[in-house]
Amino acid sequence: MKTARRLDNLGTETAFRVAQAAADWKARGNEVFPFHLGDLNFPLAPHIVEAMEQAIRDGKTGYCPGPGIPELREVLADDIGSRRGMTIDPAEVVVTTGGKPVITKFLQAVMNPGEGVLYPNPGFPIYESQIEYFGGTALPYRYVPTSDGFAIDLDHLRASIDENTTAIIYNDLQNPISAESTPVEREAIAAIAQEFDLWVLSDEAYFEMRYKGKSQSIAALPGMRERTVILYTFSKKYAMTGSRLGCAMAPKEVAEAISLMNTNDESCTNQYVQWAGIAALRGPQGPVGQMLEVLRKRRDATCRLINEIPGMSVATPGSTFYVFPDVTEAMESKGIATLTDFSTEALHATGVSFCTREHFGSPQSGEDRSYIRLAYSGIEEAAITKGLGQLKEWIEA
Repeated sequence: MKTARRLDNLGTETAFRVAQAAADWKARGNEVFPFHLGDLNFPLAPHIVEAMEQAIRDGKTGYCPGPGIPELREVLADDIGSRRGMTIDPAEVVVTTGGKPVITKFLQAVMNPGEGVLYPNPGFPIYESQIEYFGGTALPYRYVPTSDGFAIDLDHLRASIDENTTAIIYNDLQNPISAESTPVEREAIAAIAQEFDLWVLSDEAYFEMRYKGKSQSIAALPGMRERTVILYTFSKKYAMTGSRLGCAMAPKEVAEAISLMNTNDESCTNQYVQWAGIAALRGPQGPVGQMLEVLRKRRDATCRLINEIPGMSVATPGSTFYVFPDVTEAMESKGIATLTDFSTEALHATGVSFCTREHFGSPQSGEDRSYIRLAYSGIEEAAITKGLGQLKEWIEA
């Protein structure tokens, strides 16, 4: 028996492979410091739990409309719009089982086989996986290091566009590198999208996971609303990663297409989780601020300790819960040639588990530095201090 050839084009979220290696090492009796997976070790806020349980008690456990229950679509339209300076019609909101399906359904709605889609590299690996799975041409654009993080190489991006390019995936407040666009950079991306008539997927999973300032959406810029799909998720802001609740905010013709895909793929999103989503948006926001304050302290500890390790350096990001330190000299000091070997040896010597630049797309021409990604969203501050202290001792030995 044969399986479909298109499965050869299907990638994965490689952080889960790192998680398995860490779990295997821990199962052998070793202490592990889990910097590898961007999950959150915060409990659901009590009012969200109560809303979910009440919905179950009220019998909201059956099928519901494919694009989402009207009550949640209305609240999402108001919340997403008000935070971005936009007026959104609930008909432009389609509820999904988390944010990730928006990537898949956006591509199915706007990309034909053979057409090109620009995507960030390093970036979330599912972008490339889904472009290639549905027969598109994956066109990576790169970032260049700056004094305070990373910036999109706009010249490289523009040079990658040809007559078959149909869309760009844009992830401001970016995973894995925590890069945040300046207004000038965001406007440049918008100008390119309009010049070449590109659809835009604006991945805004971390839109409100920030420690200073206020996020801006590319969809709110002039000329962008009609070509932009916003990916929204409850996973990060409300620590609802396992609840699988998100939505697409899209022009109506794309929203209708995604709604049709919902019906074909999963019928609908879990109804009682949707009622919990309403409670999350309309209920007390204190838990969100409390979580961000804890994450801020973890970020500060992580960056301070990394910068104390010889041969490692990182800028302090203003958003997300990741850091992307340069480890080039640290690897050289240990005589380690590859990032794979560096991560394995670090795990076995110190218990510190992390992803590397290679988990977020193949390195592009011109890259001559080595980077790793550490997520501090699921590890307590005391463990951050102990783990990175042991990593420092190993590098110095």
